[in-house]
Order: sequence, then structure tokens, then C-alpha cells
Amino acid sequence: MGKIAVIYKSIYGTTKQYAKWIAEELNASLFEASEMKAKQLLNYDVVVFGGGLYASGIIGVKLVKNNPCNALVVFTVGAANPETTDYKGILSKNFSNVLLAKIRIFHFQGGIDYGKLNPVHRAMMAMLRKSIERKPLNKRDADDPAFLATYGKKFDFTDKAAISPLVEYVRSLPESAQGEEVIHT
Repeated sequence: MGKIAVIYKSIYGTTKQYAKWIAEELNASLFEASEMKAKQLLNYDVVVFGGGLYASGIIGVKLVKNNPCNALVVFTVGAANPETTDYKGILSKNFSNVLLAKIRIFHFQGGIDYGKLNPVHRAMMAMLRKSIERKPLNKRDADDPAFLATYGKKFDFTDKAAISPLVEYVRSLPESAQGEEVIHT
């Protein structure tokens, strides 16, 4: 495998935890997004970027979205269950169709500690709860009952085993493909 960077942006720590696990498994360099300069991205054959999901945004994603990478893999971390969540809207909001066709994206479930939320995030979660409670039961999404059941509580669904598909994908990239095609974002 070529030279790999795992870059993350995390507010409460679950994205950072996934990034650490991925970097360890891939023997990759680990960077917080603020430590990485755009021009440094091309020093790596593969860039794995992870960002937390907040209000349909992927925090820190502008670094890899707006700058070229040799090969780009993205992972998101959110409170919702990736097996039941539809990410199409989030992905189309954060990436162009051209970029989406060139990158591979993985989704992991994180956690939340309501006691540690900043005031803005606490208010956002309260608004989301009220929005869900106003929906008729037959109009609620698959994740809505779990959200309501865990609202205001601390939970952690991080799972090291969840990174296996991402790690296997990066390991499967042929050496010839790494560094050959620059993804212009």
C-alpha cells in the first residue's frame, strides 16, 4: 500500500475514535483536519477523511471537497443507525455528483452525551425532538423511535468492527490506482 493519511474533524470524540482505529489498522498517518494544509493532501496516495454529521453537514469536509487528492475515501459518523438511514440528501448537499462518482463513502454510528453538548447542538436536538413528536406515527422515519428513546441520555454505539469494510476497501486499492488519478474536487 502507498502512503495513507487519515484526517478527521470531531467535536465530541466519536469521529476521532474511528479515525484512530482506521489509522492503526492501515498503519497510516493521523491528522486532525486543522493540522492538514490543502497542499499536503497530494503528498498521500490515499486520503481517508472522517467528519461528524451535524444538521445535514459533514464537519470539516471542505478540506477534501475543495482540494485535489490522489485517492479519496470518506467516512461519516452520526447518532443514527447507518443500516436504516438514508444518506442521499446529506451526500448531495456535501458533494457534487462528479465527486460522488469518484469517491467511496462509509457511514458509522457514533454516540451522544447530552450533558456535553454545546448550547447550539442542544437546541438543535430539542428542535429535532419536537419535530419528530409532531409527526403522525405513520409518517415517522425508521430512526425516529430510537432517537426519542435515547433523547437526553448518554449512549455510545461506536464499534471498531464497523471499520472493517473501509479498511478492506483501502487495502484492496491497487498500487497502480493509488496516486495515478488526481481527484479534483
